[in-house]
Amino acid sequence: MSSTLSLALRDSTTMLRRNLLHARRYPSLTLNLLLTPIMLLLLFVYIFGETMSAGVGGSGDGRAAYIAYIVPGLLLMTIGSTTIGTAVSVATDMSEGIIARFRTMAIHRGSVIVGHVIGSVLQSVASVVLVGAVAVLIGFRSTDATVLEWLAALGLLVLFATALTWIAVGMGLISPNAEAASNTAMPLILLPLLSSAFVPVDTMPGWFQPIAEYQPFTPAIETLRGLLLGTEIGHNGWLAVAWCAGLAVLGYFWATAKFNADPQR
Repeated sequence: MSSTLSLALRDSTTMLRRNLLHARRYPSLTLNLLLTPIMLLLLFVYIFGETMSAGVGGSGDGRAAYIAYIVPGLLLMTIGSTTIGTAVSVATDMSEGIIARFRTMAIHRGSVIVGHVIGSVLQSVASVVLVGAVAVLIGFRSTDATVLEWLAALGLLVLFATALTWIAVGMGLISPNAEAASNTAMPLILLPLLSSAFVPVDTMPGWFQPIAEYQPFTPAIETLRGLLLGTEIGHNGWLAVAWCAGLAVLGYFWATAKFNADPQR
């Protein structure tokens, strides 16, 4: 049992190193995906900030109020953007035949996708730090958050990244090529646009509010907003954790079943 675990750990570490080296050698995909949340941050703050702040109850400096409001949503949107790259990377590995070669080698079978997942989570955290740094540079502040709340916020971001990464791996495995994977994973960046990331749910049309309120991103955004800014979290905390756990379990079983059942791709 211990030898199996050590083998799995060794091979997963090797696959993680491979994926990180690949990301370092070909950073254009990650940078392109990072541009979307950064551009949205700058656009909504400097073009729409004064106007949009009225809808979130901003007073005084409207732009500063709106920066505080949208940053939690954009941090989670950054995770969605980064995991699109994971789907593309998995689909590329499958279509180029490297996975078929790995299958013939004496390595732990699950280490291939575990390496993708851990590498993607690490890239997601790094991307969140970069976008967060840009937000701080243009005025975002979280002065009321305690150390425990910061740790809880980081834990939520890692949990959310893990859940979306497993879903993205499954999307990559069912896609015939990188282009198809990019299109299949597009909801991971579109869903935040239909959440409370940019405007409160109660300002949306009545028929749409339940959709926006109970989709995966809104509870996570409201929980992160509460941790960093001291707003009311309410039921969003357990909803966010439930969504993350459910998506992670679903993605894990989906990805592993597809990976094990499709050796000829």
